[in-house]
Amino acid sequence: MSGGDEGNDSDTENRPARRERYLNRRRFMMASGMLAGVGVLAGNVGGQETTTEGQDGGQEPSLAEQYPGLRIISADPQNAEAESRSTYESFVTPREEHYIRNHYATPEIDEDEWTVSLTGMVEEEVELSMDEIKREYSTETVTHTMQCSGNGRAYFEPQVGGNPWTFGAVGNTVWTGTPVAEILDEYGANTSDDMWLSVMGGEAPEGEDIFTRSIPMSKVKRDCLLAYEMNGAPMNDDHGFPVRLLVPGWFGNNNVKWVDRMHVMDRMVYGEEWERGDQQLYTHWQQYSYRIIPAGEEANTRPRIGVFDTQRQMNSGNIQQPFIYDQIVKSLIGYPGEDATISPGPDGQVEVLGVAWAGDDRVRQVEVSTDGGESWNEAEFFGPRQGPYSWRQFRYMWDASPGEHTLYSRATDGKGRTQPATVSAPDEGLRQIRDDKFPWNVDGYANTAYEPHGVTVTVQSDEGGDGETTTAQTTTSS
Repeated sequence: MSGGDEGNDSDTENRPARRERYLNRRRFMMASGMLAGVGVLAGNVGGQETTTEGQDGGQEPSLAEQYPGLRIISADPQNAEAESRSTYESFVTPREEHYIRNHYATPEIDEDEWTVSLTGMVEEEVELSMDEIKREYSTETVTHTMQCSGNGRAYFEPQVGGNPWTFGAVGNTVWTGTPVAEILDEYGANTSDDMWLSVMGGEAPEGEDIFTRSIPMSKVKRDCLLAYEMNGAPMNDDHGFPVRLLVPGWFGNNNVKWVDRMHVMDRMVYGEEWERGDQQLYTHWQQYSYRIIPAGEEANTRPRIGVFDTQRQMNSGNIQQPFIYDQIVKSLIGYPGEDATISPGPDGQVEVLGVAWAGDDRVRQVEVSTDGGESWNEAEFFGPRQGPYSWRQFRYMWDASPGEHTLYSRATDGKGRTQPATVSAPDEGLRQIRDDKFPWNVDGYANTAYEPHGVTVTVQSDEGGDGETTTAQTTTSS
């Protein structure tokens, strides 16, 4: 991938115009009520820009041009998160604003030549073409809130390694695909509840570890898809084209992109048979990464577990280092955004808007604080309800007084579990959410603490002058 635009002056000249067209479209959508509420657009929409060289030698659009609603964290491999809080005013996340998480560069794939192999404990091993996957089985659609397990990592203190995700590595989109269970049944797979399906991605360069996740068969049978559409159209290559695993309700690391192989087995990928000498060929992202590991410890590999609710694992004395599967309850304020200057409406109120989700569980309640956590008031849900795996939109009508205010939201799931306030210090050695703290861990995973995800805003008085202001509107997205 090329990092600059030298030799392509016309592309350089047209880029601002394309970006401005995107921003104008979003402003129009906000003003016309097509998005829920009116938000303050971030001043730095875009980020790092790169271009890729096309087959004809010309320059393809940069990552920032393809996804004008994202902040580019790295261009190779491609990693980007939502740039603006306004993404979290809407029910469905446009693909231009849906985060991208890659371990290797996005592969170039010819769908007509791509196959997915099924191996392991099956009566018949097979290679399935994309046409067979799409045409020979039923089709299902699910709205799923997909969140990178590292979302919120940048808020850990001391900081940890990895991409510095802030709030924006999460999106709610509509996925369409083939139920994995139907394919397993067709070829006589052992689908007992104590079995596992290990799914491998096809993007790893020669000699590199292969991205692999082992999904318990009970979850696979319940609702997993081989997804090939996103928001009603074929996925972008960066989001997994031509096919990715869709594990509704679970953290994004389980949703393997560019699926190349599915292997039925009686355990996770574990042990020397799945490694190559010192190389963790298939085991790296199952056994050594995507674990909640306290400071000073290394991963304790194991062949299987029986609990997949991540927070239940954290509370278990048996599972010392939880595997990141089911998402933990979380919420985000979409409007007003960080450092926004806002004016109340004629009634003196500001509409606080946001979203909340809880993985396999429902969100029972969302509360909002407008005074830095000193007091809390219950928000109301509004907007669509499309199944158990999508986020819920919430609103809170705030009687706003002039001045600077810190706003937080905190959600509670159906099991009564509420977001904690902060992240613990490493030397506390926490393994579970306790004392209103989320446990610091060596890779900065699964941060659901509400304080670092809050926003500070300025409410302008009626005589507030000519500064940038916005007024919230009560609307419902669709």
